[in-house]
Amino acid sequence: MSHGDTIPLHASSQSDIDEIENLIHASVQSGPSTVLPARPPSPTRASIPVSSSPFMPSNLPPPPQKPAPVPSAPPPPPPPPATGFGSAPNTLTEPVWDTVKRDLSRIVSNLKLVVFPNPFRDDPGKALRDWDLWGPFFFIVFLGLVLSWSASVKKSQVFAVAFALLAAGAVILTLNVLLLGGHIIFFQSLSLLGYCLFPLDIGALICMLKDNVILKIVVVCVTLAWSSWAAYPFMSTAVNPRRKALALYPVLLMYVSVGFLIIAID
Repeated sequence: MSHGDTIPLHASSQSDIDEIENLIHASVQSGPSTVLPARPPSPTRASIPVSSSPFMPSNLPPPPQKPAPVPSAPPPPPPPPATGFGSAPNTLTEPVWDTVKRDLSRIVSNLKLVVFPNPFRDDPGKALRDWDLWGPFFFIVFLGLVLSWSASVKKSQVFAVAFALLAAGAVILTLNVLLLGGHIIFFQSLSLLGYCLFPLDIGALICMLKDNVILKIVVVCVTLAWSSWAAYPFMSTAVNPRRKALALYPVLLMYVSVGFLIIAID
């Protein structure tokens, strides 16, 4: 088949071609077609930051924080009154004169409770719960000094014997009460026995000023009964009632020995 040969088209195909040609000619004759304006670009959207944290950071400024109120220091508690109960607060920084006044006040308070006891009170052991050793030490030393001043010879030996008798006797009597099952503190018992020597101190001082045998016997008997009466309510409540005599007898024996020294020394 050569180039000059033509193949006849189908009638329907020829009609379609003719219609396309007519449309092309019609568009050329009518002029260039109007071009629609381009659609304006859409505004850029804010990108959402992606963070691995479960909480998204906020660009808002943090709210102003009010300063935390500073708690004011509570006022210091008032010092406990000197009633003979409980321990005193820390006194390392107080003046020396305040310490001396407080100790003297305690000695006077305990001395009143011992010298003027009440055997009918409910708890006689409360009297020396706030015990101290300054008062007993003073009364033991004072009695030793009075006995040594009353002696005409060997004053130092008399003082040593009196001091050793009173100090060792107080320790032995305290151990005796504890071995009997007494409910009492060791130093509280020492304090009690030392304070109960106050009537004998007064008797020794009177006997030193008045050198009379009959007067000495009377004074010693009175002060001996006074000291024993002062120690009775405390020592009797410290032990079992069935062992009361075992606790009181050594105390009476020590006070009788002291009274014998007061009468014998000349």
